Amino acid sequence: MLHQLYAVSDVEIVAPYTLKLTFDDGTKKTINFRSVLEGELFGPLQDLAMFNAVRLDTEVKTIVWPNGADFDPATLHDWNIYEQEIVARIQQHRHAAESQTPYGTPPE
Repeated sequence: MLHQLYAVSDVEIVAPYTLKLTFDDGTKKTINFRSVLEGELFGPLQDLAMFNAVRLDTEVKTIVWPNGADFDPATLHDWNIYEQEIVARIQQHRHAAESQTPYGTPPE
């Protein structure tokens, strides 16, 4: 299966946790990232100041944050396809973490 390659060519902060992205093929997407800002890598971006430190990395052609968080440009380009899957994975991870007790013993 071929994976289409895209590059982010511009990023603009348009609202809290929301970016307007322009891609090399002319596509423009406005994405609210709030629903996916969880976990070790993306959780720190819940701090709006950290989220707003986003920048365009012209070498890897995507958006990046100072803590190393980034997204694949193809995922961003087709966000409407991937967002629900990402959110579902976050919820599964959260549920798994909540069902663990200290030291990895199963709950009674």
